[in-house]
Amino acid sequence: MSGGLLESRSIDYVPLAERHGKVWHLWPVWFSGDAHLATLAVGVLGITLGGNLLWTTVAVLAGNLLGTFFMAFHSTQGPQLGLPQMIQSRPQFGYVGALLVWVVALIAYIGYNAFNQVLVAQTVHQLLPAVAPTSAVTMVGFALLGAGIAALGYDVIHRAQRGFAYLMLVILAVFTLGAVATLHLPPDAWRWGAFRLTPFLAQLFAAASYQLSWSIYVSDYSRYLPRDVSVRASFWWTYLGAFIGGAWMMLVGTLAAATAPRLDVAAAMEHAADAIYPGLGRVVLLGGLLGLVAVTALNFYGASLTLLSVADTVHPLKSSAAKRLGSLLPPLILSTGIALAASSAFGSRFEDLLAVLLYLFTPWTAINLVDFYFVRRGHYSIREIFNPRGLYGRWSWRGLLAYGVGFVVMIPFFSAPMYQGPIARALGGADIAMLIGLPVAALTYLWACRSLDLPAERVRAAAADAGLDP
Repeated sequence: MSGGLLESRSIDYVPLAERHGKVWHLWPVWFSGDAHLATLAVGVLGITLGGNLLWTTVAVLAGNLLGTFFMAFHSTQGPQLGLPQMIQSRPQFGYVGALLVWVVALIAYIGYNAFNQVLVAQTVHQLLPAVAPTSAVTMVGFALLGAGIAALGYDVIHRAQRGFAYLMLVILAVFTLGAVATLHLPPDAWRWGAFRLTPFLAQLFAAASYQLSWSIYVSDYSRYLPRDVSVRASFWWTYLGAFIGGAWMMLVGTLAAATAPRLDVAAAMEHAADAIYPGLGRVVLLGGLLGLVAVTALNFYGASLTLLSVADTVHPLKSSAAKRLGSLLPPLILSTGIALAASSAFGSRFEDLLAVLLYLFTPWTAINLVDFYFVRRGHYSIREIFNPRGLYGRWSWRGLLAYGVGFVVMIPFFSAPMYQGPIARALGGADIAMLIGLPVAALTYLWACRSLDLPAERVRAAAADAGLDP
């Protein structure tokens, strides 16, 4: 089963002979990747902070447009290089230096799965009140199911995502048409003059951060595609899937929160759907649960690839079934531990996570995309990426400097529950850190790369890869 964790083949480079699949398969992967219950929780933030339905809707759409734009460009790297997303950071940060961004990636995988487990327990309680909303059995069982799907691998995940996509398209269409026809909201919900900057920006950048966080493993699910898949095709199939699934599901959450602002995510969702048609709420929640299983499998699969890459950096290893299965255990244990500890404060902790991920991913995504599209223009040596003393070095000061500068300049603009920078306070709590970090990190990296002898590097890269995939 291609890409499965139960195989004993290499996890890293996918040879041309093993490439398969169709580029349109990216659409259901990323539609389903967003069309689940955790995405609903992102859509409620603007409402809970005091925004109205109109401006929260605008913020959701704008945030998805922004975050998905960068995320989808990472997806195009998969068919071009045939590598997991995080391995591609070695040319920018160095063989050992890339460990920095891999730690960031692991925070995302484990953090998201922890909150997925919390949300599942709340949803099961909503469906079956006899089950506690903090049920450890529910959380552990759900995590084991997600890890089991991850163990079956790439092809199984793709097929599961296609099935969930078709199911959620039907459920979301029924909900949306019913909402338009039956739901009646107070006039203030649509009042143009009710704009509030802080809830608007919080919602916009929460949505952008959520989509941007896919960037660290989006090409993990395009790397098996044939090499001749165009950049345009992989970009648009990824972009449309993620944008439609993410924006649609967030807006369902926004609407649910507007109709029942004092309920938790699962209860508000069921209340809003039942107001359209009695019994629809349970259908929506069950569909969202299935999607959450699939996205949890994506996170475990990505965490496994990253942990194996970390181990390979410390000591080169040959992949095996035992190592692949063993690499699932640390993220499984950590996410479950965090879920059990954080279950009583899901809403505030989830907002913290989204803010942290936005700040951590912003400089990385700028550096990775600038390197791929503007500096090296897709010309890399696959063999040298796996050479600890090779072309790209053990530490690359260029990427590390650009990341550090990009992160530091954002600090005064941070606006999160755990910390608020001085400029954010002066702006009334508005968070525009991403708009600062992206261009600063990109320009710093371009400046640092001005001394690279790229023609000579390309000659060395071509020589190193001579005979690879003839």
